[in-house]
Amino acid sequence: MTDDRNAPSQPRRGLADRLFGAAAAEPAPRPEHGHAPAPPSVRRAALAVGVEAAAFAVGAFVLLYLTLTGDPESTSRAVAEVVLAVLAATVLGAAAVGLSRVSGWARGPVIAMQLFLGLAGVTLAFSAQLPLIGLPILALVGSVLYLLAAPESRLAFEDR
Repeated sequence: MTDDRNAPSQPRRGLADRLFGAAAAEPAPRPEHGHAPAPPSVRRAALAVGVEAAAFAVGAFVLLYLTLTGDPESTSRAVAEVVLAVLAATVLGAAAVGLSRVSGWARGPVIAMQLFLGLAGVTLAFSAQLPLIGLPILALVGSVLYLLAAPESRLAFEDR
């Protein structure tokens, strides 16, 4: 048996506290995480992805302007192209911010978008005979993939 005579007395709880339970105590403050800054290769990759996001945003505005001022063959298809360009710009912009913060979720969407952009660059450069558009896309895609595959980049994402 325990002897409760020497234990400090608890304050008397009200009816509401006894029926529904008392409010929770204040949580302890969150510890500060001392994250190291992103390595240079990750910062450069974030910059390149930000350039891609800006290019998609400009492309979306150009497509919107052409859709509104021109006579598109299919209005719904033209609007869908604008929406896809805005969506790509948004995803790449968010991923660029995530890369600069070395967030683990950001690397996957960036690599997936680079694969799609690489296919588009190859198609533009070789099949469509537009090397002035396709080759810069391929150079940007190659640089982003190289920067994310660098050892310091991989280690930065593994440490997080």
